[in-house]
Amino acid sequence: MATDYDAPRRTESDEVSEDSLEELKARRNEAQSAVVDIDESDTAESFELPGADLSDEVLSVRVVPKQADEFTCSSCFLVHHRSRLAEENSGQLICMDCAL
Repeated sequence: MATDYDAPRRTESDEVSEDSLEELKARRNEAQSAVVDIDESDTAESFELPGADLSDEVLSVRVVPKQADEFTCSSCFLVHHRSRLAEENSGQLICMDCAL
């Protein structure tokens, strides 16, 4: 069976759309209630606040020393690979991001 995709779609609510203006206004007022739905799982306890006490937290991070083919940018102080070296001025190494 072929379907005409250009034809307007008809639903059951289209056939019953002969409501009076007063009924439509009443439905609109019912839909706009002043009650706010609050999701109990979406509370402020799930957010991490800056300055929170994290003294009992244990972090396990493996620190790798700077390699021979890396440098520390004297502007942003990040460790980059030698291929990211943009310029060297009197011993000051600058990465490509900071040289822009």
